[in-house]
Amino acid sequence: LIVGREISQAVGVRGEAFGAGRKYSLAIQRAGGVPLILPPLDLSPTQVHEAVAGVDAIVLHGGGDIDPQHYGQSPTSDELYGINPRHDAAELAVVRAALESERPLLAICRGLQILNVALGGSLVQHMGLPGHREEFHPVDLVPGCRTAVAMGSEHPTRCHSFHHQAIDRLGSSLRIVGRHTDGTIEAVETTGDAWVVGVQWHPEDSADTDPQQQGLFDELVRRA
Repeated sequence: LIVGREISQAVGVRGEAFGAGRKYSLAIQRAGGVPLILPPLDLSPTQVHEAVAGVDAIVLHGGGDIDPQHYGQSPTSDELYGINPRHDAAELAVVRAALESERPLLAICRGLQILNVALGGSLVQHMGLPGHREEFHPVDLVPGCRTAVAMGSEHPTRCHSFHHQAIDRLGSSLRIVGRHTDGTIEAVETTGDAWVVGVQWHPEDSADTDPQQQGLFDELVRRA
């Protein structure tokens, strides 16, 4: 299950549309899975739980910023962009249902931030650091962590980032398993038995040519 977005442009459909980045679906398909998109609708808690119960795994993907109110703050940066209350509500509801039902979960970029906020964490509203915007960079992973096992490496060298926010206060039941050379948190996992992995970079961007990045989707589908 991929939680979709409201999109402003679409070809071949009438009116406004819902959608999700194509690269996520292609990476899931390469791994042997079938991607389904859940539009960011105003669903009841029961409907969200039923949707999550009907699938085998969850992907939370990239997008705009999360409203700081969800982590107890007011906006403090003019760099905030793309805040959409329907996106926030849908993804926070889905991630909480997924955690409750112990569904395998891969949370990417904004998805990692949603995971952290859903578990009571907070975000740096604007990092102001070079090397994180449209950049390939290495990440140092904790030996033996789920992320490293899935990628087949403790030091993946080409992780593609496009973000200006990062984890500040870590959410409950999360542990840090990866960092940028500047100390930025790049990967987290839950401390329980469920396969829940969050990465700050975009593995889907190069997964078609990089087995390390594709490995995250392969392992997600294998766990599913």
